[in-house]
Amino acid sequence: MTTFALIHGGGGSAFDWHLVEAELRERGHDTVAVTLPMSDPEETLWDYAGSVVQAIGERRPLVVVAHSWGGFIGPLVCARVEAAALVMLTAMIPSPGEPPEEWWGRSGHPSPGIDDEYQLYLQDVPRELAERVLAHDGELAAKMSMDRAYRQPWPLDAWPDVPTRYLLCRDDRFFPPEFVRRHVAERLGVIPDEMPGGHMVMLSRPGELAGYLAGIPAGG
Repeated sequence: MTTFALIHGGGGSAFDWHLVEAELRERGHDTVAVTLPMSDPEETLWDYAGSVVQAIGERRPLVVVAHSWGGFIGPLVCARVEAAALVMLTAMIPSPGEPPEEWWGRSGHPSPGIDDEYQLYLQDVPRELAERVLAHDGELAAKMSMDRAYRQPWPLDAWPDVPTRYLLCRDDRFFPPEFVRRHVAERLGVIPDEMPGGHMVMLSRPGELAGYLAGIPAGG
């Protein structure tokens, strides 16, 4: 049995993972999904990572999965706990000393030119489910105040010593495939794995995503 620590993106919550959690548990695994403390403007990137580490406790073997903005947090978790693998799921890849607010310009992220949240993030998610997620996460986002964390330089000097995979979603409109392939090559020097699905693939294809995660070797 593997424990999967599931880290949501900016403006999201642990609720985003509920379908994948169910799929992984049906396969005999354990899951930890934490809503990051983004409502406190004084919380740092290390504080966000600490909330995940505390929830994990002593559960091993461990695979850390970081989605979107959670890419700034997943490696910090792996720097503090022993993990068998880190999966960057259509995620932002930080560089040492780079504040999240500067990632957009430094990475060359293209403007998607789509204002509608459903069409940008959730276009392949059933509408009723998408509306539930937008309502749930929207309440949290209204209280979100990431002042310190958003401006804080990413605190690691180098990528943690953990086997790292990147999973690209081919239908992602927010982080389009062409941009992601270049971003991954420049910052991780690997070829990403790929699957169909949009930015919130954990909601549109939870079974396929859980199958991919369950296939990652996690040792004893």
